[in-house]
This record gives sequence, C-alpha cells and structure tokens, in this order.
Amino acid sequence: MSAYPQVLFKNYVPGETVFIDGYRKTGGYEGLQKAFREMTPTEVTDLVKKSNLRGRGGAGFPTGMKWSFFPSDKPGPKYLVCNCDEMEPGTYKDGVLLRSDPHQLIEGVIIAAYALQTPEAYIFIRYAYEDCAVNLERAVAEAQQAGFLGKNILGSGFDCAIHVHRSAGRYICGEETALLSGLEGRRPNPRLKPPFPAVRGLFDKPTTVNNVETLANIQHIVTGGDDWFKSLALTPEGAGTKLFGLSGHLERTECFELPLGITLGEVVNDIGGGVRGGKKFKACLPGGASTPYLTAEHFAVPLDFEAIGKAGSRLGTAGVTVFDEETCMVAVTLNLIRFFARESCGWCTPCRDGLPYVAWLLEQFEAGTATMEHFELLKKQFRNISGRSFCALAEGAMGPIE
Repeated sequence: MSAYPQVLFKNYVPGETVFIDGYRKTGGYEGLQKAFREMTPTEVTDLVKKSNLRGRGGAGFPTGMKWSFFPSDKPGPKYLVCNCDEMEPGTYKDGVLLRSDPHQLIEGVIIAAYALQTPEAYIFIRYAYEDCAVNLERAVAEAQQAGFLGKNILGSGFDCAIHVHRSAGRYICGEETALLSGLEGRRPNPRLKPPFPAVRGLFDKPTTVNNVETLANIQHIVTGGDDWFKSLALTPEGAGTKLFGLSGHLERTECFELPLGITLGEVVNDIGGGVRGGKKFKACLPGGASTPYLTAEHFAVPLDFEAIGKAGSRLGTAGVTVFDEETCMVAVTLNLIRFFARESCGWCTPCRDGLPYVAWLLEQFEAGTATMEHFELLKKQFRNISGRSFCALAEGAMGPIE
C-alpha cells in the first residue's frame, strides 16, 4: 500500500472481503446514521457540492452540481442508478473496491438515495463481475438485517430498496443513457440529450447515474466534512483521493489509492516501481483506453482533472497503462481502435463506419504499406469523427489517435 491516507482502501487486504461486522469496526454506517439523524436531504446535497467531489467514472462532472439538477421534491417514482459496467481496457478500480469492501458502495448508495429522495436504486454491474455481484447481494441483505436499508430507515420515514442488476455486457453500456436502455431490457443505444436523465431517465422517470467510486466517497464526506475531503488532494482545485489502476510495463501493476494531484512521474517511478526490466518509459494512457497519450515530458504534470486537461489529455478513470521504449505505439493504437470499433452500438455513422475505417488505415501503417495519402485520410477521419458522434464512444476512441 502507498504511504498516502487511505480512505476508500482503509479496509483493503488483497484477496479478502470485509463484510458488515468488519466494516462497522472501522466506522462503517456512521455516515449513514449522521445523514439520516442530523441532516436533511438538501443539506447532504449541499455538503457534497461544497466538497468539490467530481465523478470518478471518466467525465469528472461535479457530483453535487449533478445532484442539484435532480427534482428530488417531485412526487412519483424516481431512481438512482450506479454504473458499474467498467469495461474500458486498463480500468479495473471498481472491481477491486467491490471485491474488498462492498458495504462502502451500499452505504454510499443509501445516503445518495436519501439526498435525492429516490426510494429505488439499481446497481448495474458488468457480467464478468459475478464475484462482485455476489458480494453486493450479501451486503444488501446484511444492510437490511441491520436496519440500514428497507422500510422506514432509522425511523426517518424514508424507504429504500437496492437491486443488483447483472449486465449482458458490451462497452457501450457504460454510457449512462445506453445503460438505462439496457436496464429496461432494450437494445443499449444511447439516447438523445436533452432531455437528460434527471428529467427523463429510467422508465421515463427522473434518474441520476453515478459511478461506483463516486458513491463510495459519499459517507466519508458526510463524516469528515467538505474541508477535510478537499485537504486530501495535493492541488488547490482538487478534492479527495482517487483509485489509480496501474497496468502495462511497470514493476507493480496494482490498484492504489492516491491523492488527486500526485504527479505522473511519482505514479510511474515511485508507486509503480518504474518501467519493468529497467527499460525506458515511452508513453502512457493516463486515464484508460480513451485518453490521449502522455510522455516522459509530462512527468511533472499533476494527475488532476484540470492540470491533465491543460496537458492535452484527461484523467478519465485513472487507469494508467504504461508502455516501454520497445513498444510500437501504432500497434497499441490499432489494438485500441479495433476494440472501440467492435464495441460500437452501430447507431451513428461516424462511429459505425468511421472507426473500422480508422482501424483499416492504421493497419496500412502497421504493415508498412501506408503512404502520405493514408496519413491525410487519417487526419481527415479524425476531424470527421471528433465531436460528431451521437455519444462519447467515438470521441473517446479518437483520444489515442490524437
């Protein structure tokens, strides 16, 4: 483990799972009790907004602001959905969290449901995370038995039910509106926005969608406060810690909880132990497969939403995949584009037809048969696809191309 403060990973022991007894020994469900007994739903939302928590699923949108758009006082059915699709190459943090500490998500979901006044919540989990789904179902049962979930929670008059839904798969299900379509049992095509899910989401009712890691932070913000949460980051604009999933050509390829604002160089050389076999660092994907590469000249860049954006990339899911000096970046990029092309839902032309064409062009470079005409065509396709697809899948696929 790292020497930095451990919040989400305070119960983390590789190969072990902490359930309710162990979870409560380290302060589990204290945030829930404080929220239900001492705070109104609006006060919880305001606290999350002041904490500067940003979504940990890729886009980094401010969570409290997202909640403030939600019509929590509107009568009728409303829903909270947790996105645990996590199918982007190089991203595996949510799976690690749920294998080690599933109650952390359950508590966060309940508090969020209380803040948003959504009596039903769904956890949409990728098909391959069967062990995580089993952990969550046990945690749901334990929370119900302890009185933290179900009818009239802690005498508040608020009811909440949590459903664990196993996805049939596909990367496109990670797009929040495609996820909602899949949850309804329909083909997971993205939906036109507006209307946004907060207006018309699951079953055409108001819905908020948050990522696993985002929701797991909620109870810690409630117990620790917004100033404490912001103090965890190493940059003034940052807030909290982040789960970094390290992979590729590193000596240590594990998931670490690190403060937002830690530099790329420290992650690669200190946390990751440097490039495997003593080779030189060539490049990395800093935030999953859909982020532009960074190189050694970016070692001083703080890994935070704003700073990494200024450097020309995105923090994304903080899945840091490192490539050594012997790696062909054309081959890496071709591999990624083949993945994105295969996972397209086929809904819009830039993605359905553009990504296979980009893959074909890269194949010409990889085979050594490309000409400058192919290079111009590649640049043209970058312009045709970027910002013109129906959802962010094709836009993200252009990250490594850029």
